[in-house]
Amino acid sequence: MTVPLESDLLRTFLAVAETGNVTRAAERVGRTQSAVSMQVRRLEEGIGEALFARGPRGVALTPRGDQLLPYARRVVGLLDETAVAIRTTPLDGPVRIGLPEEWGQTILPRALAAFAERHPAVEVTVRSATSVKQLAALDQDQLDLVVAYVPDRQLEHDVLCVDTTVWAVSVGFRLEDRDPVPVALFNDESNWCSRFAIASLQRYGIRYRVAYTSDTLAGLVSVASAGLAIASLSRSAIPSDCRELTAADGFPPIDASRVILKRNPRRSSAAILGMAEMIRKAFQPGEPLR
Repeated sequence: MTVPLESDLLRTFLAVAETGNVTRAAERVGRTQSAVSMQVRRLEEGIGEALFARGPRGVALTPRGDQLLPYARRVVGLLDETAVAIRTTPLDGPVRIGLPEEWGQTILPRALAAFAERHPAVEVTVRSATSVKQLAALDQDQLDLVVAYVPDRQLEHDVLCVDTTVWAVSVGFRLEDRDPVPVALFNDESNWCSRFAIASLQRYGIRYRVAYTSDTLAGLVSVASAGLAIASLSRSAIPSDCRELTAADGFPPIDASRVILKRNPRRSSAAILGMAEMIRKAFQPGEPLR
């Protein structure tokens, strides 16, 4: 027999489960305490089992409540997402975005896909390159939005996160067999490698030789994964078959950079502002992409 589950009852169930208190749950859903208790009772009667164990300090989920919790979150989340999509007027027009390789393979493609599904009339153009090239393109009015790395010491208003650059190596790489240590670096268009990556090795007295240079992140990742050299990578870009070299291995972090979102001050539209907001949400832990 199918148990009828009303969305309002599931929303109230979530409020009680997440607050652990009927009073706070009532404030969240905008109902009286007695109404919340009645809705929980109706849901329990429909399921045929208790969902909460009552105690002097509030309520706790029963095993059946624990089982229902993820399903209730999915149902309520989908309803909220649908409501937002229906109420929002679709956007249109062009949006030109510059992304660093580090984030072009992870959360940002999902954000772009969610935005395209919600606003199919927007013409999104994406360019993947180093942060130096992206910021230069923004200054030359070739892009509308740029996600870029800047030094942690550089102040920016729209900081998405902080991403530390470290030395990474294949899980099968044996450091004790390599002296000097082969290293893989970006081609140094901004002198970053000499000022930070190489300097970190010299500061710790690590003998090294530059075995590989690349214009792209993919080149460094492939070399590290193959066990040919250690590579200077952002933590966000370390592949699953590699690990970070830490102080326990004798290697310090190289640098901490801010990941920022920068807008072209010469261009503004509802589509550009909407995409900027979607990118910000993509970097917020647990934030649904709507």
